Amino acid sequence: MADHVLVVTTTDSEESAAELARGVVEARLGACVQVVPIRSFYVWDGAAQDDPEWQLQIKTSGGRLDPLIAHLKAHHGYDVPEIIATPIVGGNPDYLTWVDEQTTPPSP
Repeated sequence: MADHVLVVTTTDSEESAAELARGVVEARLGACVQVVPIRSFYVWDGAAQDDPEWQLQIKTSGGRLDPLIAHLKAHHGYDVPEIIATPIVGGNPDYLTWVDEQTTPPSP
């Protein structure tokens, strides 16, 4: 598993995106979540769809990926949410250290 990961998911409203983003950051499952409005084309229930969505780009440490996926699945409004993880192969070392610090669970 990569040391750092970019996870992408989408929602159907700005409000649900903000709620998911806050929950991820508050649970220390992601260091930063950016929410971007997008337009999605896809087939669902046999029909072509053209919908506005909000994409969440979540930066996290590799060790937090599985709990992040579980959190997203538990709190997402979609039946089958898009959750795609892409390894981060490089970047600003200071930023990646910050990602690690922000996603480290608090000590008991």
